Amino acid sequence: MNGAIKALKFDSAGLIPAIVQDAATGEVLMTAYMNAESLQKTIETRKTHFWSRSRKKLWMKGETSGHVQKVKGIRADCDRDTLLVKVEQAGGACHLGYRSCFSWQLEGEAWVERGEKLFDPEKVYKKAP
Repeated sequence: MNGAIKALKFDSAGLIPAIVQDAATGEVLMTAYMNAESLQKTIETRKTHFWSRSRKKLWMKGETSGHVQKVKGIRADCDRDTLLVKVEQAGGACHLGYRSCFSWQLEGEAWVERGEKLFDPEKVYKKAP
């Protein structure tokens, strides 16, 4: 394992939060979790890989949709317990079809959709019969 990875503080489940940001615009696109293996794959391939807590498996962003994230840089916070991954995003980052997962804005006491919808998830993630 890479020495830089060993220097990070993973939680008790072996995970570290990764905030994904558009390298050109600074827009926050998504947050996901990485383990040491997914971070190593991200470093090696320069495409983001994460650990799915619900499916309990490694996954590459865009493996189904084609909306890959090309890594432009990786930073750690001062405590080394959170990552900031700067990417070039192809298509939408959100599995609901939006450019960013942060597409809802609090207005008064309600969340209002303010994001840019780029694709229809029913078409992109359709399951084979």
